[in-house]
Amino acid sequence: MKINENYTKIRAIADEVEKVIVGKRGVVKLLLIALLSGGHVLIEDVPGVGKTTLATALGRSMGLSCKRVQFTPDVMASDITGFTMFNKETNEFEYRQGLVMCNIFLADEINRTSPKTQSALLEAMEEQTVTIDSQIHRLPSPFMVIATQNEVGYVGTYPLPEAQLDRFLMKISMGYPTLEQEIDIITERRLQNPISEIRPICSKDELNEIIEGVRKINIEGSIYEYIVKLVSATRSHRAVMLGASPRASLMLMRASQSCAFVSGRDYVIPEDVQQMFPHVLSHRLILTQDAKIRKVYEIDVLNDIARSVNPPFTRKPQ
Repeated sequence: MKINENYTKIRAIADEVEKVIVGKRGVVKLLLIALLSGGHVLIEDVPGVGKTTLATALGRSMGLSCKRVQFTPDVMASDITGFTMFNKETNEFEYRQGLVMCNIFLADEINRTSPKTQSALLEAMEEQTVTIDSQIHRLPSPFMVIATQNEVGYVGTYPLPEAQLDRFLMKISMGYPTLEQEIDIITERRLQNPISEIRPICSKDELNEIIEGVRKINIEGSIYEYIVKLVSATRSHRAVMLGASPRASLMLMRASQSCAFVSGRDYVIPEDVQQMFPHVLSHRLILTQDAKIRKVYEIDVLNDIARSVNPPFTRKPQ
């Protein structure tokens, strides 16, 4: 794997996205980690902080197709996955592509559409395919869902069930910019939107090659054990009613590999796992009612687990 060359490309992509998303290097890094891991991201935040702009800038910086859907109660599952239509000229049924046929699918306010429409994304997120009338249609590669939902204003919403939340690699929040950052934002947008200046850093084929290489990032046996111990500890914690599944272990491993790569290494260290642990696990826990009454939050549980599980001593692979 050309680790140095590919790392330079990913860093250049982050720099390009930051032309539009000011002062959010950490968020951009997490989104790139999710993309390199083959995962999906749920962004929970207030309106107007740049969630849609972030997804669009990410797609443009890599020459990827990006489609946005504003989810409302009247959006149908067939709008997302597509449908078959009878063609009188050919006397055959033809598949009409849905909006999900793209590289980056932005599901804006996903919790404002019906559960049936929400579930239309499950196969696409897990298998990267859609099945219409027993016919399987493969999605473009890479494929990533970036879903957003507001953390306030739950009237008229359909909360995502645990099974669908578990499909997301991580849940993140962008947060408000600082005073200086917000001044920079409105200054840069006085005449035009800087997103028009985003240029593609790499091609789709180059990105797929990088993703394939990230899968080969070295992980020692002790790191595998560390990952499983962290995840399994969520199932026995006194404040947790429902802990994380083995899927969480797999996703934590993938995210740790990508974290190592964006740090310029071809091997995983415990710090990579620790860095990804809260982002990958926070939305997978259901706390007990007693913990909620005592105002214990998911991040408190994860910090407690991280302190209780000793990381392994690892050395750089020869």
